[in-house]
Amino acid sequence: MIILPAIDIKDGQCVRLFKGDYSTVSKVADNAFETAQSFVDAGAEWMHMVDLDGAKDGKRINSKLITDVAKNTDIKVEVGGGIRNMDTIEYYLKNGVTRVILGSAAVKNQQFVIDAVNNFDEKIVVGIDAKNGMVCAEGWTDKSELNYIDLAKQMEQIGVKTIVFTDIDQDGTLGGPNLVQLDNLAHNVSCDIIASGGISNIKDIINLHDLNVYGAITGKAIYSGTLDLKMAIEAASKV
Repeated sequence: MIILPAIDIKDGQCVRLFKGDYSTVSKVADNAFETAQSFVDAGAEWMHMVDLDGAKDGKRINSKLITDVAKNTDIKVEVGGGIRNMDTIEYYLKNGVTRVILGSAAVKNQQFVIDAVNNFDEKIVVGIDAKNGMVCAEGWTDKSELNYIDLAKQMEQIGVKTIVFTDIDQDGTLGGPNLVQLDNLAHNVSCDIIASGGISNIKDIINLHDLNVYGAITGKAIYSGTLDLKMAIEAASKV
């Protein structure tokens, strides 16, 4: 299992939200470059970055900062937030990003996902963000009537290889990941599953490792000090 430490960007700052609520935004680090380098120093091979402004507004807002980090840090970067067209995908992939995450587009414009997968294959990841099992879009402000499992199956049929699943009610809470929903997801689709939301400590990493998911995203736990990134990477890499 891979560990993907996270940097969320809002107004050019490294921040975290509580349960996806933009009114709870709090700054967690002074410098995105130094933070990314600290991830590299801890042994991370991947990093998860999100343009929070882009996610809400549906366009690139903090993309220059994100690509500057991707190009100047020795780590593979996946990016989500505001990716609604092919030009944005191409912009990121041509500027140091390894793969992009489509979230709202998976709900609102599946033809775009089909075209993206046909053009970029495994470089396209779909982010499924759910509240009470129902998918949310537009920076988590728009709740749909679509169940997360149903959307995952649709994405699998399209050819999506990797899904990032976030339980919004757990995100930023340090309350532990939603193991039940993750287990259901892993047993319903063949896609690689990356768990996001709620990770607090090494026990959570071990629990996810035991579910045999592909990856785990952690942000607040690292910044708050309840999880040591190097120890998490070591625990996740055990067979």
